[in-house]
Amino acid sequence: LLQSCGSARASEPHFFAPDPIGQNFVVVDGDTIQVCLLPSDESLRRGRLTERDFEEVAAELGVEVAAIKAVTEIEAGPSHNGEGKPIINFDLSVYRTRAAKRKINLKKYAKSHSVIFNRPNTARYGSQQAAQQARLDAAMKIDSISAIEGTFWGMFQIGGFNYQRCGTKSHADFVHRMSRSERDQLELFARFIRNAGLLPALQKKDWRTFARGYNGPRYAARAYHTRLAKRDRKSVV
Repeated sequence: LLQSCGSARASEPHFFAPDPIGQNFVVVDGDTIQVCLLPSDESLRRGRLTERDFEEVAAELGVEVAAIKAVTEIEAGPSHNGEGKPIINFDLSVYRTRAAKRKINLKKYAKSHSVIFNRPNTARYGSQQAAQQARLDAAMKIDSISAIEGTFWGMFQIGGFNYQRCGTKSHADFVHRMSRSERDQLELFARFIRNAGLLPALQKKDWRTFARGYNGPRYAARAYHTRLAKRDRKSVV
């Protein structure tokens, strides 16, 4: 992307002329102007989430930064990593449900794709995430849609079946954005809670209502709402 750092008469540039110290210039109708080479959107979205990322999205939502961080740390822990291969949780129960809706008979894959139906084998794959990734990879070979929908993605652990609520146009777009950067995951979370009607609860820090909508009917048994409240208080202090 090019952005002019000077002025010139409107015309097509004739050629670039880099100067001896490496700065770029373009000559337009005899006028020489300095050109700034701006990084692409892809490159801007590399790296870990910064405090500014949290502040910008929190301001857009009208919530406190601490509220978003509480969800992040309860879902993915303080050492989360969201680039390249995002944190995933392949949920066999959800996967079975999504596969059934697509008329896929999983019984015939019980032996050939046994990794899917067994517990994550951390001894074999080296880590919980690698073991979960192996299950997802095997499920993708059977049917990518049910595999994506049967997995919870990213720092905010959003189910792939919610790809539309995240504002993505397809399952592939959802996975691409989840895999591209932590900032993307934060923005998908923001869209999700808006479209799921959970924003008012997050704004008011009504953790019980938020937990019920975000974590499901068994949220209380998991103490999800109390853990969110505790983490939120810790961030504020």
